[in-house]
Amino acid sequence: MTSGDHESKPAAGNGLTYRAAGVDIEAADALVETIKPLARATNRRGVMGGLGGFGALFDLKAAGFVDPVLVSGTDGVGTKLKVAIETGIHDTVGVDLVAMCVNDIVVQGAEPLFFLDYFATGRLDPREAREVIAGIASGCNEAGCALVGGETAEMPGLYREGDYDLAGFAVGAAERGHLLPRGVVPGDTVLGLASSGVHSNAFSLVRRVVEVSGLSWSAPAPFDPEVTLGQALMVPTRIYVPALLALHRAGLLKAAAHITGGGLPGNLPRVLPEDTVAVLEPFWSIPPVFGWLARTGGVAPDEMLRVFNCGIGMAVVVADPDAATELLRDQGESVARIGRIDAGSGPAEVRIELPAGWPG
Repeated sequence: MTSGDHESKPAAGNGLTYRAAGVDIEAADALVETIKPLARATNRRGVMGGLGGFGALFDLKAAGFVDPVLVSGTDGVGTKLKVAIETGIHDTVGVDLVAMCVNDIVVQGAEPLFFLDYFATGRLDPREAREVIAGIASGCNEAGCALVGGETAEMPGLYREGDYDLAGFAVGAAERGHLLPRGVVPGDTVLGLASSGVHSNAFSLVRRVVEVSGLSWSAPAPFDPEVTLGQALMVPTRIYVPALLALHRAGLLKAAAHITGGGLPGNLPRVLPEDTVAVLEPFWSIPPVFGWLARTGGVAPDEMLRVFNCGIGMAVVVADPDAATELLRDQGESVARIGRIDAGSGPAEVRIELPAGWPG
């Protein structure tokens, strides 16, 4: 070792530490301890062990499955997180995270079983992180799945201070003969389950519209003056799992599509067979937030339909719309008959004839 090499080292007692580099292991460990009760509250049949192991174990037989097929999904919250950060509203994005994952796997006939999260930030704020993870636990409880693990990553230099990102991973199962979609034919009915609002897609456009409007997040929402604009847009994505599982178990569900980015035209054809057309009539009740977004941003009707859910967060295809509607309403869903399945030619598609002035 040369003298130059020796002189470049920190003096004894003043060596660099991980904390000095921006990562606080003790704070992360303390966070894990505070969220263990939240995770335990989501336990369900099949969960083996708790947080703290290198991997989470799940017993499908204990969960009641005989010949299961695993169904998995992953997603994030997107740039809605920017709104959460700028408004300080952190307790609902965890619900969004769970919803975006479990709504995707339930449409395949799967019961969500367990969930893992990934929380990445520039500098860990334990209070803020706990609010986010409490939302994740709340979403898991609503979906009936267990929060079995996750990862908290503190990465200074990659994320600006105050920023964070989320990813979620859901695993479910269905008995081999009960996977969806199946049996969709011309003559079936399309029902729409109401959304809770914008949900968690297209927030890059939402944020641009808010910028054009000149309004602050703390201003009264023009479409709902009882709450601030930030509060109105942060309403979390609706979780449709209990209602769809009930409909499926009753033998009434043929197909379902989670309406996220791509809207009805982009998502419904994914669960329809070739040579069919979903003919939709957009006369359902459209939340006023969508009319405000369209007017303020000058967003064309076709673009609104292609980007947003426009009031329909889940579309389902059924043969008996009356029985299905009754069951879904008993489950607390707001349901509208929004169209039918017709015979087509070639790849499945959606046709929508928009009324004048839509979305109102």
